[in-house]
Amino acid sequence: MDSGGATQVTTAGGVQIRQTRRLPDFLQSVNLKYVKLGYHYLISNLLTLCFIPLIFVTLIEASQMDLGDLRHLWLHLQYNLVSVIICSAFMVFGFTVYIMSRPRPIYLVDYSCYRAPDHLKAPYNRFLEHSRLTGDFDESSLEFQRKILERSGLGEETYVPEAMHFIPPRPSMAAAREEAEQVMYGALDNLFANTNVKPKNIGILVVNCSLFNPTPSLSAMIVNKYKLRGNIRSFNLGGMGCSAGVIAIDLAKDLLQVHRNTYAVVVSTENITQNWYFGNKKSMLIPNCLFRVGGSAVLLSNKSVDRRRAKYRLVHVVRTHRGADDKAFRCVYQEQDDAGKTGVSLSKDLMAIAGGALKTNITTLGPLVLPISEQLLFFVTLLVKKLLNSSMKPYIPDFKLAFDHFCIHAGGRAVIDELEKNLQLLSIHVEASRMALHRFGNTSSSSIWYELAYIEAKGRMRKGNRVWQIAFGSGFKCNSAVWEALQRVKPSRNGPWEDCIDKYPVKTELPLVTTIFCYNDKKNY
Repeated sequence: MDSGGATQVTTAGGVQIRQTRRLPDFLQSVNLKYVKLGYHYLISNLLTLCFIPLIFVTLIEASQMDLGDLRHLWLHLQYNLVSVIICSAFMVFGFTVYIMSRPRPIYLVDYSCYRAPDHLKAPYNRFLEHSRLTGDFDESSLEFQRKILERSGLGEETYVPEAMHFIPPRPSMAAAREEAEQVMYGALDNLFANTNVKPKNIGILVVNCSLFNPTPSLSAMIVNKYKLRGNIRSFNLGGMGCSAGVIAIDLAKDLLQVHRNTYAVVVSTENITQNWYFGNKKSMLIPNCLFRVGGSAVLLSNKSVDRRRAKYRLVHVVRTHRGADDKAFRCVYQEQDDAGKTGVSLSKDLMAIAGGALKTNITTLGPLVLPISEQLLFFVTLLVKKLLNSSMKPYIPDFKLAFDHFCIHAGGRAVIDELEKNLQLLSIHVEASRMALHRFGNTSSSSIWYELAYIEAKGRMRKGNRVWQIAFGSGFKCNSAVWEALQRVKPSRNGPWEDCIDKYPVKTELPLVTTIFCYNDKKNY
């Protein structure tokens, strides 16, 4: 071996091969890492460090006081009794106002994710064969769907509704109702069983489903099924896309601030049966390849007694709406194609629009969650860039300092790839999103709960950990919810990963292709 760390190996044929074993120089990156970490700790504890000398001086002064000094202080207070009483009254009044006006803590007692029966699984070959046998798709469309599936990040065990397993498919109103009932009731039955909460005790019900809004509503179906009380506050959110689950949480949170001592149930789902596209427009074929059966039910409480058994506390909800912009408004759009067939069209500008919405959302969320060290670095970088007209890149805050876990909406492999890159996350941070997409597909607004269930099933959720749920939806919207774990969270019974968590993570790496936006209606793909 020479001084450069190289060795010469002689093979059986007498050929000498020079092998280099020089390790990369990590010194600069390691130093930078620890400098940044030390800076973070210094700034985050700056207030405490400033108070330490003050406390130290106060203790020294107090230790030098004798009985005469204490007697003099007592006489001084007696002569100023009126002032003391007035100050005390103001302090008590202010404390009372603070206690009465502060937001009530919202606890997540438990949640449940629906898992469809095995006979509804749709492996790639079966999916493509059924698409061919329907006779609705030409060869170009079939080839396009095959390529989308290969690059989508979906696995072989996702589920499609019962009606889509028939040839020809049977997308009737009755079949759509049956799908909704199976998903919603399946999730709710499991939730009530795990929490031992009686349906009669539910005071608030919020249901969100974008594309299936029958009369009576989905919320009314739940009220009828579980015989909920007559004065329940029920809401049905429609047409709000994959981010509607966070919107429903936000609505339930606001209602729980008003109505004391009650439970709220949030049901998030999407209905595929009547929204399958049977045409040949490429931009409208993509949802067929990505969206799959799924749903969740979440139990929230504002009761103080539930803190002991609750899994999480809701910390923040931040909502961003870009609907005022025409491109953003139409980037996810339900319409009819030239043949009169209805479907949801995805624009090629969707990733750029989603990036703009994300930027606005994290600009609002950042000051609420980031440590002061990250905020100062961002502000200083921005100031230097503005004042000096510098070409330096803007500083991207390190959200890994604010959150321990990330639940990114599993809208597709491209969405997860872009957020991993732009937020500078590690592979473990997006593992839950990739595995939820692989195992269950894009389950719309409920996908973030399958991801949270994955983190719990892996045993990674510790007390005090913070979780960032982020979702995108039509309109165009980007919404975030931040939760704090109140205990070392264990997976609930009959969870979606209960019998398969040991198989994950699986390798889903593919050549980097923009999965959702690779179409061109004038070409095959």
